[in-house]
Amino acid sequence: MDFLKYITERMLILIPALYIIGMIIKGTDKIKNKYIPVILLPLGIAGAIGIGGVNVDSIIQGILITGVTVYGNQLITQYKKES
Repeated sequence: MDFLKYITERMLILIPALYIIGMIIKGTDKIKNKYIPVILLPLGIAGAIGIGGVNVDSIIQGILITGVTVYGNQLITQYKKES
């Protein structure tokens, strides 16, 4: 499935931003890794609202952007694992 056809171009900047924030959170010892997607979701929605304004489309874009970021991270993580 091609997720990027559902995401508007101006929201794509949020993917690396959320990825970097996630890596910073991962570097802290106080927050467990399983909570990182839960933390990134409201940040993704807030970023999308900041770019697109307060509307349903921005909320959906924020959810999709967060999903792509977390999914992309998991692809990288799983690829690096040795079988």
